[in-house]
Amino acid sequence: MSKQHSEYQPQTRNQPEQEYPQTNHNEIDLLELLRLLWRHKFLILSFTIVSAIGSVIYALSLPDIYRTEVLLSPVEENSNSNAGNLLGQLGGLANIAGLNINGGVGTTRKVRALATLQSRAFIKQFFEDHNILVEFMAVKPGEQSGTVVIDPEVYDVTAQRWINNEEGQLNSTPSEWDVYQAFSSILNIDEDTATGLVTVTLDWYDPVKIKNWLEWLIFDLNGHMRAQDTAEARRAIDYLEDQAQRTQLVEMRNIFYNLIEQQTQTIMLADAREGYVFEVIDPPIVPEQKEAPRRAIICLVITILGFILAIVLIVVTKAVKNAQGNF
Repeated sequence: MSKQHSEYQPQTRNQPEQEYPQTNHNEIDLLELLRLLWRHKFLILSFTIVSAIGSVIYALSLPDIYRTEVLLSPVEENSNSNAGNLLGQLGGLANIAGLNINGGVGTTRKVRALATLQSRAFIKQFFEDHNILVEFMAVKPGEQSGTVVIDPEVYDVTAQRWINNEEGQLNSTPSEWDVYQAFSSILNIDEDTATGLVTVTLDWYDPVKIKNWLEWLIFDLNGHMRAQDTAEARRAIDYLEDQAQRTQLVEMRNIFYNLIEQQTQTIMLADAREGYVFEVIDPPIVPEQKEAPRRAIICLVITILGFILAIVLIVVTKAVKNAQGNF
């Protein structure tokens, strides 16, 4: 009987062992996290308060930035000045000579004007014409909002010379690239593709100066494009007159004289229009309210970041200690 009983003993050796879910005690669940943060609530509060105070100090240290803008409408190019059909009859002679007597082909005058406004050469000429290099590159915000003063560490007003900040030695005038980079950072151009209107803005410390600068920019841009197109038209007239005298064909002469007439109209219209490329719809004014900085938002963001950083530091410190305890 005992033998039979032994034959029916359960065989447990090959049965799969029951698996139980294993808990990783190194992981901090939500409840433990809340307890951890509550134990360090004073540290989190202190860190948040320090961040808030620091954000206020930082926000108050930032100078006020003002913005002025001008709304421009591109002047439509005179269709009569387009020499497309006649230029095709010329077989590209003017293009071979390097003249652009077909203004409607290729880049439009508006596109060329906007590219010119943002070019290094134009900005360099703008600073030279209005002699504003010192009042732009050698100043810092004044104690009163909306004012600037000459920085004595950059420019010596008495000696009228630039100073090297590091060694206190004479320094050369800011390079063309430095001026271009600095001025491009405060100049913004926004084009409405639906209406074709262009908004040009300037952001800076002195609201009066940027109003004047923006007026000068648009005036100089129109003048620059007018002079450029007028010079091109005069060269085209000289070329066409020379070609008209050389040819013996009456039809070719008529084409040349028609083109001369069109280029003459271009010169006359350029001299007659004040807004050659852009017409001012809404002129710039002296802004009365600052555009930046948004101090309330700066303080709120820095305070929240300080609060989050305190929590992260506490959690990371706890995780490092737990990891060290397992070794």
